[in-house]
Amino acid sequence: MNFTKNLIVLCVLVLITGCQSAQQNNEQTKYSYPSAKTTDIVDIYHGTKIPDPYRWLEDPNSQETTEWVEAQNKLTKSFINPETKEKIRARLTELWNYPRYTSPMKRGSRYFFTKNDGLKNQPIVYMQKGIDGPSTPIIDPNTLSEDGTAALSTIEPSKDGSLIAYGISYKGSDWQEIKILNTDSAQHHPETIKWCKFATIAWLADNSGFYYDRFPDPASASKEQQKINRVYFHQVGTDPSKDKLVFEHPDSEKFPHVNLSPFITSDEKYLVLWVGLGLGSWNTNRVYYKELKSGQEFIHLINHDEPEYLFLGNIGTTFYLKTTLKAPRGRIIAIDINDPAESKWKEIIPQVEDTINSVIMANNKFSIVYNHHAHNIMKIYNPDGNLGKEVKMPTICSIDTLSSSPNDTELFFKFDSFLSPPSIYRYDFTKDQLTVFMEPSIKFDSSKYEANQIFYTSKDGTKIPMFLIHKKGLKLNGTNPTLLYGYGGFNVSLTPYFSNSRLVWLENGGVFALANIRGGSEYGEAWHQAGILDKKQNVFDDFIAAAEWLISNKYTNSKKIAILGGSNGGLLVAACMTQRPELFGAVICMVPVIDMLRYHKFTVGYYWIPEYGNAEEKPEHFQFLVKYSPLHNVKKETTYPPTLVITADTDDRVVPSHAKKFAATLQANDNGTNPILVRIETKAGHGGGKPTTKVIDEFSDVYAFLFKVFGVK
Repeated sequence: MNFTKNLIVLCVLVLITGCQSAQQNNEQTKYSYPSAKTTDIVDIYHGTKIPDPYRWLEDPNSQETTEWVEAQNKLTKSFINPETKEKIRARLTELWNYPRYTSPMKRGSRYFFTKNDGLKNQPIVYMQKGIDGPSTPIIDPNTLSEDGTAALSTIEPSKDGSLIAYGISYKGSDWQEIKILNTDSAQHHPETIKWCKFATIAWLADNSGFYYDRFPDPASASKEQQKINRVYFHQVGTDPSKDKLVFEHPDSEKFPHVNLSPFITSDEKYLVLWVGLGLGSWNTNRVYYKELKSGQEFIHLINHDEPEYLFLGNIGTTFYLKTTLKAPRGRIIAIDINDPAESKWKEIIPQVEDTINSVIMANNKFSIVYNHHAHNIMKIYNPDGNLGKEVKMPTICSIDTLSSSPNDTELFFKFDSFLSPPSIYRYDFTKDQLTVFMEPSIKFDSSKYEANQIFYTSKDGTKIPMFLIHKKGLKLNGTNPTLLYGYGGFNVSLTPYFSNSRLVWLENGGVFALANIRGGSEYGEAWHQAGILDKKQNVFDDFIAAAEWLISNKYTNSKKIAILGGSNGGLLVAACMTQRPELFGAVICMVPVIDMLRYHKFTVGYYWIPEYGNAEEKPEHFQFLVKYSPLHNVKKETTYPPTLVITADTDDRVVPSHAKKFAATLQANDNGTNPILVRIETKAGHGGGKPTTKVIDEFSDVYAFLFKVFGVK
């Protein structure tokens, strides 16, 4: 159908949504959608024909796609009650208006951190001289674009803090441009380094330059070459195109998609390389090193390909690493590089029942954050491995962004919990004292709410933890609107965290549930492995069991429970809604991975193959992927729950065609009982660096959608 006609159809379609109208008409509302053409494209996977009728939506720049996006956004806007949205937006704006900080990085006598005063689109980099000195803004990305879509992505001061290299990303892209600022003169060096993604920067002590990782210029490299990450050295003040190539992974045929991160040891003697063997499995890596002042080549320190090895620091020739080798929950080992045989490795801190979430060397001790039943505790160990002390926290929490150095006597970290905005804590090793360094306040009375943890049983008998947050005195009458959130992948733990947008849901009587399903790292690498490849169905079963528990325990019912997930979590909720559409009352599916047969063909999707598999190359992978791939499991004339699919037009991590094709497929096959809507943000990416104004607008739409379908006043 001609798309001009589609727009006319859209203008005249009747979209009746209110429960009262349906009752008055004594008939079920039927939803209509903008027409989307279908094609006869068919792919053959190992002898099986798989149609792909909406392949044309993979082209974001075609006129047909553009018109379809405009029509869908118009339809979604017409569904959402503008008065409800404005009330939500006003409250969200008020809740967002509080200062937010990152943990300071100490370089010499200077401290660097970011701060957002409240409603700025992007945080600003501040420098503070001395622990009690005044702070001064030095980098403000809000001045770099009119719409607030220029965002900080990397910040790395030099050893003395007189220079700072920082990355800027535009319109939500993962691509970074690295710039260099003199913090004393406030003048930039002339060069800009391009073609970086998630770059790591390692300064030389004399400030003459730094090591960093980047990709080839896409304009001058083949499609396969564009995937190659290399380490370079940049001399400050020179043309980046002349930067010296330092390292390229030698085993590119076996591991074509490695990620590289350079580090310089605190004694300035060694350059260490973390070599990740794929984004889909950050816990699989190698470690290389070389002496900076020698002419030697890089030495491959460890020959195992499977476990994780995280370099922590060194004392002389002894390297300390956190590893999952023979310890899926993590342990600390020491390797003397003069005698590196595995038989000579020393175990400093053995694996315990809890899982190591993060670890840093500070004051020549090991500060370890453990996952303890999906929340964090911190313990400090002496160099010999003996426990020094456990640092007590005020409540169940998350502890992250640890910041220190091996010889420093202070440690900073972010303290996060469900009902209080994140604070920055400082631990002073010389005084054995924990103090609050930065603490924001917010216009929200947390005393009226509570956060609890329960454990429920999944389909195969596995015990799964889940957090529940709601008003005190909640009545378990089975009618509470409930929002269930999960992720379940890539070794990511969902520990307690504060969300100001969530407060709107809680204030209006909602229950928020966070399920710590398999695929994450809440209980170590075994928990992760139980939710990948052919075991991915465990993740969906865990999430479905969480919804069933909430219903059977009278928190809610199938008409009042919504599920929410983004990215890999978008895959989660999409798979669950296609498997059990009757179980859920609403679905919020954000920037999702949906087409599990073709995901690896776009942007960085090939990095996820260790997590998901490759249907194109392996018949056994095709068999389990096609069974749950949401795009390929939408059934005709099915009643799917009210659904809002959200994506962004410049997402270069999970391309928006996933969401577009899913929405078109759902709309074409759903029986029209419930609204199936899609929201496509413009000039925004996967989520990182999204301007505050766009975040508030997006969540205003999400909650206005949920309030309408659940009848929340």
